[in-house]
Amino acid sequence: MKYPLTSYLLPLISLILLVSCEKEIEVDYHQVDPLYVVEASVSNNGTEVRVSRTNAMDDNNSISDINSAKVTLTDDNGQQWNIPYNRNGFYRASMLKGEAGTTYTIDVELDGQHYSSTSTMQREPTLNQFRFVWMKVASERILFGDLRLQDIPNEDSWYFMHIYRNGIGYRWAVMRDDQNPNKELQQLFTFFREGSSDKDVLQEGNQLHIEIRAIDQRAYDYLYSMQIMDNTGTNPIPNFTGGCLGYFSAYHQITYDCYYHLADVEEDE
Repeated sequence: MKYPLTSYLLPLISLILLVSCEKEIEVDYHQVDPLYVVEASVSNNGTEVRVSRTNAMDDNNSISDINSAKVTLTDDNGQQWNIPYNRNGFYRASMLKGEAGTTYTIDVELDGQHYSSTSTMQREPTLNQFRFVWMKVASERILFGDLRLQDIPNEDSWYFMHIYRNGIGYRWAVMRDDQNPNKELQQLFTFFREGSSDKDVLQEGNQLHIEIRAIDQRAYDYLYSMQIMDNTGTNPIPNFTGGCLGYFSAYHQITYDCYYHLADVEEDE
């Protein structure tokens, strides 16, 4: 099963309307020109690029895929590859796998305009443990996913972790090794409070698929800016030159699969 990264959303307008009686309300907003979106990766599993374009606010579709781009990948030795269009907006080269320590540049040409970004392939991450654990926070018990990684000694490291529940994105986070460098790193994912019953609660037998990527600092900075943008009220920092949205990452990925069973949940000591 293919687990795609989440699609990109531009927060253009946020409105809270408190209405006590029937009244016609006119919302005055400025149209924004469509923007290209590039989601590109080079990994130990191959190379994949998705090119799309945002639509106007009154369009029912959030993005439109583009199949007419010229997509080129170049490494720091000057070797170059053209990435062919496959289908559904994706340009793929499954045999073109990244090598650790190599810096890659992706270039997307559209309508005579070039959009480019660079990223350095990282070494394979090491998963030490993933467990479900009850932890007491104030007066409540919270179920957490406790993920432990072994940091690569004597190297600056950055990580992206994405948890899918039954094939649908559930939780994600980025982490850097500034807290416990050269040793074990911990990432806690908040799942739910004990007694919760909303649709976000894990159900007995739910399958979790976890993707763990060792990424470079540029990808970390972009994803971290995405993580905090609800608090800052801003869009993610640019990762491409030329003015398009999206980001490019050369990464090494490992995966872990498990099932949620209440009987397997541990108590925090």
